Amino acid sequence: MTPAQSLAATAHDFSFTTLDGQPLPLKSFAGQVVLVVNTASRCGFTPQYTALQTLWETYRDRGLIVLGVPSNDFGGQEPGTASEIKSFCEINFRVNFPLTAKEVVSGNQAHPFYRWVADQVGILGLPRWNFYKYVIAPDGRLVAWFSSLTSPESSGVRAAIEAVLPPP
Repeated sequence: MTPAQSLAATAHDFSFTTLDGQPLPLKSFAGQVVLVVNTASRCGFTPQYTALQTLWETYRDRGLIVLGVPSNDFGGQEPGTASEIKSFCEINFRVNFPLTAKEVVSGNQAHPFYRWVADQVGILGLPRWNFYKYVIAPDGRLVAWFSSLTSPESSGVRAAIEAVLPPP
């Protein structure tokens, strides 16, 4: 564990970079629910982008942020550049939720957010493939996680999100 990880209390202590190269501190989402998903463009689970976009459209007015984190960790299934990833997502799935720059999400070189996830939920909660999903409460706590096999539109994912969203 790095010193920064040991001091990290919530997801709000971490930052990503957008596909456009801008800083994206998770603390900018304080007060909102964030669904963090490691994504890939050439994966059997890539059609989950449609369900992620639907979740974003359904719940964003109540405070949900869907945050896609492209990663090439599993099977080399996200080989594209930032502009290729953005174009692919927009053209094929009409994605308009935020996407980060490509990140390492597994192993010793994983982005600090994913190392923090391991501290929070243990090794079973670490991404073992693309499209693992993590629900972050408005206060930055990790409250639920789901594997690739769980659709973003599943009752479990929806229930986890709705449990920490403000009422409609």
